[in-house]
Amino acid sequence: MAKLLTGAAGFIGFHIARALLARGDQVVGIDDLNPYYDPALKRARIDTLTQEFGDQFVFHQVNFADAAALESALRTVELGRILHVGAQAGVRYGTENPGAYVQSNLVGHMNILELARARKVGHLVYASSSSVYGGNASVPFRVEDRTDQPLSLYAATKRADELLSESYSSLYRIPTTGLRFFTVYGPWGRPDMAMWLFTRAILAGEPVKLFNHGKMRRDFTYVDDIVAGVLAATDSPPADDKTEKPGGSRAPHALYNLGNNKAEELMRLIEVLEEALGRKADVEMLPAQPGEVIETCADISAIRRDLGYEPLTRIEEGIPRFVDWYKSYHGIA
Repeated sequence: MAKLLTGAAGFIGFHIARALLARGDQVVGIDDLNPYYDPALKRARIDTLTQEFGDQFVFHQVNFADAAALESALRTVELGRILHVGAQAGVRYGTENPGAYVQSNLVGHMNILELARARKVGHLVYASSSSVYGGNASVPFRVEDRTDQPLSLYAATKRADELLSESYSSLYRIPTTGLRFFTVYGPWGRPDMAMWLFTRAILAGEPVKLFNHGKMRRDFTYVDDIVAGVLAATDSPPADDKTEKPGGSRAPHALYNLGNNKAEELMRLIEVLEEALGRKADVEMLPAQPGEVIETCADISAIRRDLGYEPLTRIEEGIPRFVDWYKSYHGIA
């Protein structure tokens, strides 16, 4: 049976697809290739998967917020498991286009839950976010911490997804795992993310804009470490045994943090980028923006204990890999 992967043309989805395909899985990927950022990058990811894996990878351009289109695309597909990582991403974009978050992250997530219920899938794994912790002052963030004070619409929709998943897992006993991703970076990344923005600015000799005057710390997590956690979770559905799972559920629904377990100073990120690029950054300090979390750090004790998860990549290794890919993709010597 095939694995359904939503957001297959996205940054993280692409890497998950590649890893699943490399180990021999049949993958059906869906993505609507929307113009939130350059669709050419999304198409390049899909083309790469098709070239590398041929018929082992099947792609449908479909919006999973459209229930009829979703059903039509998958009518003849026998699904074993679903990996739902597609979403409307980004914290700041929520102030410009809130409807996009409602459609993709709420309506779309509900459609995937309904699909999982109707097809009786063996396991639904979905992407949540460290943003659900809001302004949590307790660091590192634990899955047991409060998540009812979101600082952005994006965070609110991701927490709502967790609650919807809990209800479906409880009502229909669908094995479900939510993964709270912490600041993912790496090759094939998104143009709206810090690593890409900073790299582009440094190479162009333009100011690197640092909000909150650069006084921010992030748990930067290399994409290969995220993928390792996603695959480990996919292969280990939570048991329907009434025991309490990480996150507090007694249904077959678990919540895990996926991060590097180390908060890095934003200025340290700039230093490593400067070293990798061989250029100094022109830094512009700016006030904090609404919805911005000042510090994130993942407590990964639960997923380490249950699934043996261990991040391996330090930023001193991961950032040069991103820079090498960025230069190659843009034809920069």
